[in-house]
Amino acid sequence: MTLRVLVVDDQALVRRGFAMVLEHQGDIEVVAEASTGLEAITAARVHAPDVILMDIRMPELDGLEATARILNESGDSTRVIVLTTFDPDEYIYRALRAGASGFLLKDIPPEELVAAVRTVADGRALLGPDITRRLIEQFARQGGGSSALAERLERLTGREQEALRCVGDGMNNQEIARHLGIGPATVKTHVSSLLSKLGLRDRAQAVVFAYESGLATVGSKQIGY
Repeated sequence: MTLRVLVVDDQALVRRGFAMVLEHQGDIEVVAEASTGLEAITAARVHAPDVILMDIRMPELDGLEATARILNESGDSTRVIVLTTFDPDEYIYRALRAGASGFLLKDIPPEELVAAVRTVADGRALLGPDITRRLIEQFARQGGGSSALAERLERLTGREQEALRCVGDGMNNQEIARHLGIGPATVKTHVSSLLSKLGLRDRAQAVVFAYESGLATVGSKQIGY
């Protein structure tokens, strides 16, 4: 299946460079390019891309607001990778809160960019240990979760809550399986179920939810770093 990609950046040279890298892949098609957040919203409606590479700083409407609006309309059919030349914690946190499935710097090597697109298109998140660690620091500054989040958490079984806590701790499925003493296939079932029950699109949002709800806490054991 061919992956349909929308490339959004206000710098034409950068935008075309990303597009050229992706167009050389037999399984990826760049269906459109956009230079502003408003153009990105229109292009997403017209072309229904599988993945959007989204710049943050753009005229008219920034990439974070454009991401939130697009995903509010498209649901789970579109995934967003936020791209920036900067690396501030605020952008990481806001991008994931907006629903982005990953966060990459613009100097990423071409082969890693291609792998990133395929990763999020496959329903996985681009949330490395360094980003998870900094998210935890963000939550340390903010404090605990709300009653509304606690109510959502009650939708999960005890085992699903344990799996979610492990996701918040940065564990992959193999590590969760060892930690809980269950098989990887069972872990995959638990994670899929908890994402569905909580209305989350991927593990990136699951990490955010785990800390916002208070299920995972700063200072808990971090595995996989």
